Amino acid sequence: MTMQAVRPSARPMKPDLLGLSPDRLFVVVSRLVALTLIVVTLSILSPYFLTWSNLINVARHAAPLFLLSAGLTLVVLTGGIDLSVGSVLGLAACLAASLITGGSLVLGIAAALGAGLACGIINGVLVAYAGVPSFIATYGMLWIANGLAYVFMQGEVIYGLPAEFRVIGAGFVGPIPVPVLIMVVTLIALHVLSHRTPLGRGIYAIGGSPVAARLSGMPVQRRLMFVYAVSGLMASFAALVVVARTNAADVSLGEEQLLPALAAVCLGGTSLFGGVGGVAGTAVGALILALVLNGMNLLGIGTFWQAGVLGFIILASVFADQIVGGRIGRAGGTTQ
Repeated sequence: MTMQAVRPSARPMKPDLLGLSPDRLFVVVSRLVALTLIVVTLSILSPYFLTWSNLINVARHAAPLFLLSAGLTLVVLTGGIDLSVGSVLGLAACLAASLITGGSLVLGIAAALGAGLACGIINGVLVAYAGVPSFIATYGMLWIANGLAYVFMQGEVIYGLPAEFRVIGAGFVGPIPVPVLIMVVTLIALHVLSHRTPLGRGIYAIGGSPVAARLSGMPVQRRLMFVYAVSGLMASFAALVVVARTNAADVSLGEEQLLPALAAVCLGGTSLFGGVGGVAGTAVGALILALVLNGMNLLGIGTFWQAGVLGFIILASVFADQIVGGRIGRAGGTTQ
């Protein structure tokens, strides 16, 4: 039997100086244009939008949303999904608040991060080694983490955290909020990891074709374990920032976090089919989403309508993803 080389139907698209194909560059530019239009529109509709206090509020809201969405982005890049990030955030927040108000600052932070990491590792084992679909595995973890939080809290609300802890959520370095600095550092670290290391290139390869990645000798299972572990860890890290900012924690803290996190990932241009996108786009998506939610609050739009807007954003982003994905496929190239 002779093997015949497969010839691509078209020449792969040539990346530009940013490492993006023309199609991906179009996605990035379109998000930046959308961001500009939102700012201009809201500044016209509300006289309070461009005030310094409101812009600081937007930045503070975008930072923990990005932290939660960043780990989820890595999972989505592999073609998977992590539905447990909101519940893991809630569990980590309850553990941290309980132990920190009890006088154990270091133990509270360690317990929160450890819980998030453990949940992520369990998700990774189920998906990578047990072969459980990511939707099922992480949906089960959603309920497990949520149930553990309810058992641990017993209906209580914890508030009044120490000032030294609250710095990470409510502090400033000059005029810049500490959560924004944390977001920038995290963005740089994850962007370098995903675009400048063999591990990151492997994540994109798995999302593009897990079978091809496995046949090429790539440790696919370990890569999957890594992204789910990072997703759980980032959810618990976001929990620390949220608790420090709000100065309180209860079991409902993470219940409404999943939909905004998914919306930020989709809005940032990361394909739900895997292999395309990145954390830089998610940062833009988180900022756009924070602006949209802030604008709806300023304009007096009700909570139920806000949830509908988030759903519409997800559908529109997925639809745009399919259009761009079809163009990439017809061009015969893959992009990051």
